[in-house]
Amino acid sequence: MKALVTRARALFGAGKRPAWVAPLLALVVVFCAIAARVPDTFLLPQNLLVMARQTVVVATCALGMTLVIVTGGIDLSTGSLVALTTVVIAKLLKGGTSPALAVLCALAVSGLVGATIGAFIGRLRLKPFVVTLGAMSVLRGAAKGLADEQKIDCDPRGLEKTLAADLSAPGIWIALTLAVLVACVLTYTRFGRHVYAVGSNEAAARLVGIDTGRVKIAVYALSSLLVGVAGVMEFSTLTVGDPTDSVGLELDVIAAVVIGGGSLSGGEGSIAGSLLGALLMTVIRSGAVHLGMQSWVQEVVTGIIIVLAVALDRARHRRTARG
Repeated sequence: MKALVTRARALFGAGKRPAWVAPLLALVVVFCAIAARVPDTFLLPQNLLVMARQTVVVATCALGMTLVIVTGGIDLSTGSLVALTTVVIAKLLKGGTSPALAVLCALAVSGLVGATIGAFIGRLRLKPFVVTLGAMSVLRGAAKGLADEQKIDCDPRGLEKTLAADLSAPGIWIALTLAVLVACVLTYTRFGRHVYAVGSNEAAARLVGIDTGRVKIAVYALSSLLVGVAGVMEFSTLTVGDPTDSVGLELDVIAAVVIGGGSLSGGEGSIAGSLLGALLMTVIRSGAVHLGMQSWVQEVVTGIIIVLAVALDRARHRRTARG
C-alpha cells in the first residue's frame, strides 16, 4: 500500500510534497461554501455535469500550459489559437471535408504553430512573453481573416457530440486520459526530467548535455497541440467557427496552473494541481451565477483570483529561499 501511495504521489504531484493538496483544499472549501448557500440549484446533478463540461477546455489547455510554465515560459496565445482552431474546423467542414480530416488538419495547424513559437524561443532565445504576445495577435488576425471577420456556420456532422450534455460524451474522458498521459510523461520519461531541468536551471541543464532549445520546441509544440484539442472541444459546444471566441482564455489557464502549484519562475508544476485549479475557477464562476452576482462582479473576482495566485507563488518562493 505504501508503495502505491508513493507512486501516486510521484505521478500526480511534483516536488517534496504533493502540489495538489492546497488547490484540493481550496476547492473543497469553496464548493462547500457555495453549496451551503444555494444547495437547491448548485448541487443538482445537471449543474455538476455542466461544470465538468465547462472545465474541459480550460483544463485541456492547462495541461500544455503546465509544461510551458515548468520550463519557465509562458504562452499568451492560447485563446487566439483556440479561436483559430474553431475557424479551421468550420471552414473545412463547410467545404465538404470529413469531420475526422477537419480535426486532424486543425490539430496539425496547432502543432505547427507551437513548434514555430518554440523555435523562436528555444533557438533564437527570444523571451516567451514577447513571442507569444506577438503570436496572440497574429493568430487572432489569421482567424479573423480566414473567417472573413464573421462567424462560420456549418453542419458539425457529429462533432457536437464530443462534449454533449451527458456523461457518455467523450470530451470529458478524453481530457482525463490526456491528463494521465501528460502526467506520466512528466514523471516517468527522460523528456519529463529534461523539462523540469530546463525550468529549474537552464544553464546547468546545458552543461549536462541537454539540448534546451529542442526541449522548448517540443514543449510548445505539445502545448499547442493540446490547445488544438481544446479548440475541438470548444467547436463542439459552439458548432460554429468564431474568430472572436476565447478572448482572455489564456489568463484563466495560467491562473489554473499557478493555483495548482505551478511556479512562474519555472521548475515546478503538477498536472493534478492544474486540473484542480481549472475546476476551482469553474466552481467559482458557476457559484457566482447561482448566487446572483452580476457579470462585472464575476470579472472582478476572477482578476482578484489571478493576482492572489501570483502573490501566493511569490510567497512560496520567498519561503523556499529562506529555508
